[in-house]
Formats: sequence, C-alpha cells, structure tokens
Amino acid sequence: MREHATQQEAESAPGCAVPATAAEVLLEGHRATRDRVARSILDHGPSSAADLANRLGLTTAAVRRHLDGLAAAGLVDAREQRVYGSRGRGRPAKVFALTDAGRDAFYQAYDQLAADALRWISDSVGGGKAGEEAVAAFARARFGKQGERYLAALRQAEAGERTEALAQALSADGYAATVRRVPSAAAKAPAGAQLCQHHCPVAHIAEQFPQLCEAETEVFSQLLGTHVQRLATIAHGDGVCTTYVPAPGAASSPALRAAGQGSGAVPTAGTSTEDSASAR
Repeated sequence: MREHATQQEAESAPGCAVPATAAEVLLEGHRATRDRVARSILDHGPSSAADLANRLGLTTAAVRRHLDGLAAAGLVDAREQRVYGSRGRGRPAKVFALTDAGRDAFYQAYDQLAADALRWISDSVGGGKAGEEAVAAFARARFGKQGERYLAALRQAEAGERTEALAQALSADGYAATVRRVPSAAAKAPAGAQLCQHHCPVAHIAEQFPQLCEAETEVFSQLLGTHVQRLATIAHGDGVCTTYVPAPGAASSPALRAAGQGSGAVPTAGTSTEDSASAR
C-alpha cells in the first residue's frame, strides 16, 4: 500500500507523464479498490465479504475477488466468525482479518525512530530494571496526556455508556475501537463489556516495549473508574487488542473519583495493572 502510493507519486512527478493504456488504468483502479478493502478491515476488524460490500458500495462478488487477491498475497486470512451467546443454525460466517504482513503495509518508517528513542531512554539510565522503569514513566506520561483529551467525552456520557464513549475517542485517534457487551454469569447482573481495538498505531513498538500496553491499560482503568483486564493485544500476536470492562459500579476506582472532583486531568498512573502483565 505504501508502495502503491509511492508509485502514484512517481508517475505524477514532472517528466514521468507517460500516457496510460486502458489496461494500466484498469489495473490501477483494481489496486486502489483492493487497498480500500484492506483499509476497511484494518478500521473495522475481521469482516465478512457482505460487511465489506455494504461499507464500500461494492458487490459481494467483487469484494470476494479482491479478498482472494489479498489472501494470495498473504495480506489477509479467513477464519470462522466468533459468536457470543447462542448460535443459530447453519455454518458460522467466514470473516477476513489482516495478517501481520497486511498490517505491516500500513506502518510507517518512523517505527524504527520511535524504537531507537525508547531504547535511548532506557540506556541513558543504565538499562536493566532502571531502563524499564524509565520507559514505563514515558509511556504513562504519553497515555496520560492522551487520556486527558478523552476525559471530557467520558464525563458527558452516562455511566453505562462510558466504554462506548472511550471507543469513539480511540477511533478518532486511529485505533478503530468497538465495544461488545458480555452477559454476566450471575442471573440479572448487569453485563460487562469488551473494548476492542482493531488497529494499534504503535503495535510494532509495543512488541519490544510492553510498557506501552501496560500504561494504556492503566489509563483505561482510570478513565472508566474500574479495574479493567487486558485479555489480548495485537503486539502480543493477537488479532485484536481486547480489554474487559466490568459492569458500572463494580470496583469503582478512587483515581477517577478524584479526577472527577479535581481539575479535570487524568491522574498519573502509579501502579501497573497486574492482569495486563499476566495476559502476556
């Protein structure tokens, strides 16, 4: 996909204006549509051919042809759709998810710069445990600032809709977040939720520095006012970053109550989330 953009730039540069043949025009349009299919999967997570057709205004048959091409290139793979609760008759729908190679196509060259910067932070304090703590402090500061922007939106939401408000804020920052309600095991108990991030702009960096995921989980806990549990991360090799959020009123966080009564800033996380660490 980056190669596709580079090719377009090269072809539009002065001195490169070579008239395209009809076949070349058709091929270029085919590639552009295939990129749209891949981007839709990135933004919305694993998707069926029918879902993609509805989003993109294409026929299901056309989407399937592009999916076949993406699969042949190793950029997507097919899997059975997960069904929560009772499942109806018939075979489960097939959905398509980006592979690691497919995600790589969307990552930028600054990944290496960011990794080098974090490694310098670690090395500058001597590495080892001190280095890990230095990187963790940076991660808390970074996600704390990000959380400050989200706090206003969450304050305007009803208690039972704060997870959805957080998902919308995350999506605006490129995380393609959705919420799935999870029924409680106890009868008549309120349902919890799974906050799913289908894209992680820092996934490659978080592979090397898990402190980024841990700090993000802490901020989620502070924003939502409850102890959340990180179940899966893209950086750890999972298809989606998934965080379990208990029902409203369960284990309310003193940090959020303090933030709600104070100046509006998200408090700096001072402790790590044990469940997020154990999930790794």
